[in-house]
Amino acid sequence: MSRSKFGKVVTKELFDAVLFDLDGVLTDTAKIHAACWKEMFDDFLRQRAAENNEPFRPFDIGTDYKLYVDGKARFDGVQSFLESRGIHLPYGEPASPPNSEAICGLGNRKDEMVKEAIESEGVEAYEGSVAFVRHIRSQGIKTAVVSASSNCEAVLGSAGIADLFDVRVDGEVASRLNLAGKPAPDTFLKAAEELGIQPNRAVVVEDAISGVQAGRDGGFGLVIGVDRKADPESLWENGADIVVKDLAEMLG
Repeated sequence: MSRSKFGKVVTKELFDAVLFDLDGVLTDTAKIHAACWKEMFDDFLRQRAAENNEPFRPFDIGTDYKLYVDGKARFDGVQSFLESRGIHLPYGEPASPPNSEAICGLGNRKDEMVKEAIESEGVEAYEGSVAFVRHIRSQGIKTAVVSASSNCEAVLGSAGIADLFDVRVDGEVASRLNLAGKPAPDTFLKAAEELGIQPNRAVVVEDAISGVQAGRDGGFGLVIGVDRKADPESLWENGADIVVKDLAEMLG
C-alpha cells in the first residue's frame, strides 16, 4: 500500500495514545533475541540429543522463533517451544540459576546472553519508528512501550529514546504485577490504564504474531503490524488492521 493510503490514520481526533512493542518495532533488537534463543536452545537440544542417543534437530529462527517465542514473556517462550518438541521440564523458580535444567533456568540463560549482547553491541532505533513517535507526540497523543523484555529500560537507554514514552510496561512490570504475557492483552491493557485512556482510543503497534493477537483481543481501536520478517499475511491473519514494512509509511 502507498504511503498516501496511511496518511492521517492516527490522529488526535481518533486516538489518545499509541502503544508500541519494543524489539523489532522501535529497536533493531529482535535479531539479538532470535540469535540468543537459538544459541541457548541449540546448546540444550544438542546435549539432550547426545544423552538420549537421538538426532539433533536445531532451533529454527524462521519457524520456531516466530511461532513459539517471539513477543512472549521469556519463560512462556521457553515452555511453548519445549512443548512443541514434546519436552517437559520442571518449571523452576524465576531466580533459578542459568545452569539449571528447568524452564526458568533456560530462560535466565538466554537473558544473560541478551544482556551481554546489548552491552557489547549497543542498540539502534529504527529511524522511521522514531520519526513516527515524534510525529504523534507532536499532536498531543500519548505513547507507551509494552514489551515482554526484562531488558526494556536498558534497551531504551542504549537507543537514546527513553524520553519519548510516557509509560513503560515491560517484563519486570508484568512479573511484579502478575500480568499475563502476550498473546494475552493484559500488558497492553495495563499501559492504557496507566495512561488513563480507554482501549478503543488506543493504537497497538506490533511485529509479532502474539502481539497483534493481544491487540486484537484487547479491543484496541487499531492494530498496526510492522512486517520485519517478510510475512505480512501472518500479521493480517492474526489481527492487524494495517501492515507496513516501516512506520515511516504511517507519516504519509
